[in-house]
Amino acid sequence: MLKNKTFKNISLTLVLLTCGYFIAQLFNYSKLSDLDNEHRGTEYMNKYTVYALKIPDKFLFADEKVPLDRWDIKESLDRELLVNTYWQSQTLLFLKRANRYFPIIVPILKEEGVPDDFKYLALIESGLITTIVSPAGAVGFWQFMPPTARDYKLEINKEVDERYNIEKSTRAACKYLKDSYKKFGSWALVAASYNAGRTHIHSQMKLQNAGSYYDLLLGDETARYLFRIIATKLIMENPQDFGFRFRDSDLYPNIPTRKIKIKGGVKNFADFAQQNGVNYKILKLFNPWLRKPYLTNKYKKEYEITLPAKGYINFAFSEYKKPQVEKK
Repeated sequence: MLKNKTFKNISLTLVLLTCGYFIAQLFNYSKLSDLDNEHRGTEYMNKYTVYALKIPDKFLFADEKVPLDRWDIKESLDRELLVNTYWQSQTLLFLKRANRYFPIIVPILKEEGVPDDFKYLALIESGLITTIVSPAGAVGFWQFMPPTARDYKLEINKEVDERYNIEKSTRAACKYLKDSYKKFGSWALVAASYNAGRTHIHSQMKLQNAGSYYDLLLGDETARYLFRIIATKLIMENPQDFGFRFRDSDLYPNIPTRKIKIKGGVKNFADFAQQNGVNYKILKLFNPWLRKPYLTNKYKKEYEITLPAKGYINFAFSEYKKPQVEKK
């Protein structure tokens, strides 16, 4: 009887504890449901939490209105904001790399008369990875395919590929974008055509009797393309609003550089690098457009080699020594 009574007491205690737990959870839930859209409440904020994101009522891309009063447009932007906010590692790398490379890209966009917002197109095309190559063979920040690159005067051969040259490829991209604007008269359509091709966008506009990117029914990649750019712009202009916390020292520095002009060939870039105060690795990191460890320069063309500014980076060199073979 004692055992049965004890067992009943234990069972009753467990039932009461379980009920108490669920009552507490309901109380906590009711407290959370009272939180406003700004997610106030320190108890809530101290936990890892996934938030719905606020979509702006008004927004401009390249000084053109984005029609966020339309539910389809708002939901398309919401998707890309969520993806880029909660793919934290990629977006944080975007912020870090942008600090290094936007100071190179932005002045060229301005000189060429292309809206500043197109720096974000380069970012989503390549992630600002200098040596990136797509499965289709598109190369560099602006992801040029060989025919288009050659149309816009970029040199491509076994020794040189200027699609990897940040300054030259950015100028070529500007010319391409401006040519597209002459055709479409809309920067949103220019961005879409950069992804899908001018011919495809033009044919879809004609087929669908549509005069705006926002009215076109397009394949998933191109339909998302401009919204990826817009979402990236929103996050990178106000990263703290989307939960990104970093110090200036966490960002990759924009390294001061110097230019060395060459008109002849270079037999060995490892020797060339050492003669100019850097190692081969650094020379190739700053000049990924040099595709071989040498340059024949058959036609005596003038090239500019980019290197870190003198005194900015110092290296200690260790010479390669051929391993000695023990004599038997």
